[in-house]
Amino acid sequence: MGLSDELKAGVSSVWEQVVTHPFVTQLGDNALPRSTFDIYFDQDYLFLKDWSVLLSLATAKAPDFDAARQIVGFLHLGLGGEEGLFQTAFKERGLSPQEVASLEYRPTTQHYSGYLRRIAYEGTFLDLVTTLLAMEWPYLDWAQRLDREGKKPENYYYQAWIDIHTSQGMQDFVGWLQATVDSAVLTQDDRTRMQGIFRDILRYELLFWEMACGDEKWP
Repeated sequence: MGLSDELKAGVSSVWEQVVTHPFVTQLGDNALPRSTFDIYFDQDYLFLKDWSVLLSLATAKAPDFDAARQIVGFLHLGLGGEEGLFQTAFKERGLSPQEVASLEYRPTTQHYSGYLRRIAYEGTFLDLVTTLLAMEWPYLDWAQRLDREGKKPENYYYQAWIDIHTSQGMQDFVGWLQATVDSAVLTQDDRTRMQGIFRDILRYELLFWEMACGDEKWP
């Protein structure tokens, strides 16, 4: 078993809660309330900025140009696909550029984003790779599960969300992240730190679904 599989096995309970969350199953069944999806969607748009910071700093910390190209390619994929979908949805909902710019972080998004930025600035290259693996791998998993089950939600954005996260680019990048973690020469301190990061990210991913479904607000 490679380290990537060990990291996943170490959070198996939380992993299953993430990839089988009611948000995911209802999305696949076209039963997710659009208001719930919009909460998630708006917060994920804000989160994309912090995701971009993580990928940019991972590029800067990459040990060689091959690794940098992998990360830059995925950043381009995300900004070209996901960000374009955000803009289309905002226009469809009648949100002006000013209203989009005024979207505010909800508590979980702010906490998660702060954690992500700390790892981005303070972590090693492998810390950042571990963070990305913990973020992207469960998304690939739940989307592939829905796809294998033949889920084809009528809502354009729900289906697009599945398609984005089952794309070949997503599969290739997650595979590269796994291979990078599995081939790394690590100390026990490295492994312990990476296990903690992987666990924390999965917890935040679960809280992110809960935030949307519970319409989390600031007190």
